[in-house]
Amino acid sequence: MTWRMPAEGELHERTWMAYPSEGYSLGDTPEEHHEARTTWAEVAHAVARFEPVTVVVDPGQVSAAEEYLSADIDIVEAPLNDAWMRDIGPTFVLSEDGRLGGVDWIFNGWGGQDWAQWDKDSKIGALVVERSGAELVDSPIVNEGGGIQVDGLGTVLVTETVQLDPGRNPELSKADIEAELARTIGATKVIWLPRGLTRDQDTYGTRGHVDIVAAIPSPGVVLVHDQRNPEHPDFEVSKAVIDVLKQTTDARGESWEIITVPAPTVLRDDEGFVDYSYINHFVVNGGVIACSFDDPADEEAVAILSAAYPGRTVVSVDARPLFARGGGIHCITQHQPAVR
Repeated sequence: MTWRMPAEGELHERTWMAYPSEGYSLGDTPEEHHEARTTWAEVAHAVARFEPVTVVVDPGQVSAAEEYLSADIDIVEAPLNDAWMRDIGPTFVLSEDGRLGGVDWIFNGWGGQDWAQWDKDSKIGALVVERSGAELVDSPIVNEGGGIQVDGLGTVLVTETVQLDPGRNPELSKADIEAELARTIGATKVIWLPRGLTRDQDTYGTRGHVDIVAAIPSPGVVLVHDQRNPEHPDFEVSKAVIDVLKQTTDARGESWEIITVPAPTVLRDDEGFVDYSYINHFVVNGGVIACSFDDPADEEAVAILSAAYPGRTVVSVDARPLFARGGGIHCITQHQPAVR
């Protein structure tokens, strides 16, 4: 059986999300609860303009979800620890004969972090696979959807700090990871970026997910987070990532057209240097759901995304409440490709 992870821009059947439940993402105060629920709902409604949306909701949060989500959003009840569907959900793949599969990675709270709980979230991948009608593709490696970016032709971008993280896969080599990515998502060319953004290495980060660093809008083209202010530590991260990409080719052997996407002008928040990134957008049928930050760079980012995804409508959602909780729009969504 040969599986292929299609590019995000290929036709979707629907998008899966999860809704904030008690814990870090929901917050501690009524104001924080309202902010989280509102932001997740805004993303769901933006996606629903383009394709069906199903939201997994913890049984204790159903009444709140129904208050914030419109009636055209499907709700599936299941116990949750958190709400990052890109990471707790499956990675959908297609077979050569057109069947839908769902890769159920092992999820262990982004490398077994001491603040994370995952006894419930670790079961969501298999649940979504079952509900979608896909074939279950079990994987023995710890991985998350936010840790891979593909072009649909065999190229996958990863970071050394995620798949080789001692808290994730301590016994595995690059060759081991590459073999499993070939088996599960059809990767024929794995490009190892050195690391993710600086804030993402901090306490509540993922230890370096690629989906806030680089994205592949079309074959041979890569969008890269470009921190242009040398006072920010990501200034050096951006340079290192771009240098690696300049020295690599995609699965076809083609050199990359590298398009830099500016970081927002905000450098810090109360916790330190931010990892605000326009790379963490989500491609949907006929559209792109983009992060905005009420920042002077928002307009330039929309223009770049519009050019990189011709024919798609770019819809922006204020992502600051998401980034304050440790992620972005791509992190809370998971696409299910259409079977043709």
